[in-house]
Amino acid sequence: MRRSGLFTGTAVCVAVAVLAQLPLIGNRIFYYWDDSAAQFLPMWYHLGHLVLSGQWPALLDLHTWMGGNVAGEALFGVYNPLNVANFLLVAILPDLAIAAALVKTEFLVLLALGTYLVCREYGARRAASAAVAVALPFSGFTLYFDTASWASGLISFACVPFVWWSLHRAGRGALNPFWAFLIGALAITSGNPYGVLGVCVVVLGLLVEAGLRRSWRAFRIILVLGVCVGLVVPLVFLPLALTGPVTWRAGWGVLNDGFLVPSGTDLLAMSVPGYLPRIRAFDGADGLRVPATYFAWFVLPLAPWLNWRVLRNRALAGAFVVTLGFLALTLGPSSLWMFRWPLRLVEYCYLGLAVLVAVAASDGIRTTRVGTRALATAGILLGGTYLAWATTPTRLGWDLAGLGVVAVLTACAVWAHRHGPAAFGAVLVTGTAAVLGLQLAAFPGNFNVKPYYYPHSVKALRSAFADRYQGETLQIASFQTASDTVGLGPDKAWRYFLFGYSYQVAGVDAVNSYTGMGFSAFSDTFCLDGFGSSCARAYPNLWQPTSSGVPVADLMRLRTIVVENALVPGITVPPGWQVTEHDQVVTVLRRTGSIPWPEGRLSSAGPAVAVTQDTSGDSTSESVRFTATGQGSRRLVFARLAWPGYQARVDGREIPVTTGPAGLLAVDLPPGVTAGELTLDWTPPGLWAGAGIAALAALGALTLGIATRRARR
Repeated sequence: MRRSGLFTGTAVCVAVAVLAQLPLIGNRIFYYWDDSAAQFLPMWYHLGHLVLSGQWPALLDLHTWMGGNVAGEALFGVYNPLNVANFLLVAILPDLAIAAALVKTEFLVLLALGTYLVCREYGARRAASAAVAVALPFSGFTLYFDTASWASGLISFACVPFVWWSLHRAGRGALNPFWAFLIGALAITSGNPYGVLGVCVVVLGLLVEAGLRRSWRAFRIILVLGVCVGLVVPLVFLPLALTGPVTWRAGWGVLNDGFLVPSGTDLLAMSVPGYLPRIRAFDGADGLRVPATYFAWFVLPLAPWLNWRVLRNRALAGAFVVTLGFLALTLGPSSLWMFRWPLRLVEYCYLGLAVLVAVAASDGIRTTRVGTRALATAGILLGGTYLAWATTPTRLGWDLAGLGVVAVLTACAVWAHRHGPAAFGAVLVTGTAAVLGLQLAAFPGNFNVKPYYYPHSVKALRSAFADRYQGETLQIASFQTASDTVGLGPDKAWRYFLFGYSYQVAGVDAVNSYTGMGFSAFSDTFCLDGFGSSCARAYPNLWQPTSSGVPVADLMRLRTIVVENALVPGITVPPGWQVTEHDQVVTVLRRTGSIPWPEGRLSSAGPAVAVTQDTSGDSTSESVRFTATGQGSRRLVFARLAWPGYQARVDGREIPVTTGPAGLLAVDLPPGVTAGELTLDWTPPGLWAGAGIAALAALGALTLGIATRRARR
């Protein structure tokens, strides 16, 4: 039996790995799309190189400015060893699109395996478990949003089934609780808050399940494990919360503007391959262009044939809590505390539903009243097709094709069940592949978000930009203007500009980067958005003298400035700069002189301060030797953003740090100090508190694991 289960689990992984390549047949950048192209893949590449250079965990990168507070962003999960391994993998690959396909295939396989294990844990048969496990990774939202674009959502979602499986096994004594804690910690440190929410709902469901079964030993173990796993949260998210005051991250609250909010009707079409929900999305359209609420072709058509009475078992209470809890959240307001866009939660609802469907399908197909059941299935199929047609009448041909495919597959599934569970499961999996092929033919990419069409060859990016834009580089360009005037593509706008984190792959120390939180004072100065796009007033703001008389361009230690001509026509070249490139699209300026204190990040010293040495140890530390004489300003300004977490000391005595022009870090030397050494150190705010709490959680889980093992002996 164990050997058979291992074979089936392996077959599930292989099947998902193979099916994951189907999107690439018609769209080779399917996985290198939107945020994956602008944010995740280039930053994974960059973080991989930082790790290879000995910087782990890479918590702050000065060269990416607003996007460089990695600890504050939280989303990259730099404490997670699985993430770090993938950073290294991406860093050594020559093509980001290939890297995207490999990493995302990996997590689709993990999601399927975890789902299979959870279903088996609840007593579902191998064939039924395999069927839903293969279907879930290719459900609409998971495939077209999380996998294609929002990679951190896929990573965190893939962890949740393993958390569910391990906690359930620990509760019934089949797994040492410490291993369950480690799996839970992996889910938390993946860095996505929706994964944390998934873990919380799973723990709640298991507690309800244990309580209803009056299994108080399991209740205590799951409760303690839930607390221990929850205590890992501050390590990852406390720096984000404490960094918030200097950023433009939106406030937390409750509201509903209808953005990415599905309706009950959308979920009723979860088995219709071509149903396009009428949901407000990013491109301003009043409907989605991909079947984002699709789950699996067989769930609703086979519903009349399954024995749902088997789900009345109290042992399934956890699956009901997960399903209904996330159903409520999916249909909830568009923003609920720090969670927004509830469509993101539909896949978690489908995870719980997958367990219930697998258990019901394991009991077999009921063959009584065949005519009535066939009529019910026909009604479901026709009703779903009508909903799809009514939503987008122009796609009737695709809807009829989907109706025909699902109708034939449903008949085959009912017939195949007579030949045993294996044949039944094989039809379900084969049908998933067939429907996936149909959907990819109709919807080759998610055009509700942007494909960008970035160059993905690392060699090509470096050859185009590394020698061309040297030193600290600021790009003053608008994505929208570049798209409208030049067009998107490697031979169009991307010959001159890059946005997001892509410059980091190209070997350019670009100020422009991707960020989910920004830095208010800095972004206001250059009107930078989270994508690294700017506006026309950024150029004059560069040259305005600050209170120290030094323009912001010098305070930032810029060496290259790239200006989009359509955005800022007819620029004036300031003294100390020269034009190195000029055509109809772009003007490139380069500094002609040297920058003082080349070993560090110091950019300005007041007239009363003489700097003898400036040394930057790494992104998080710097030391300045100085003498201070005469009258005047004693302020030092650094080409660092004044993120919370900086500490300044003069000869070991702590002094305040302040925010200077454009949000740059500034330090005023105290009166009476005539000479000494100023040291700067940065630690993410709350890091040590979070690390200490996480260490206590690990100790608690280890103690529980040892106690459980001794009790079993």
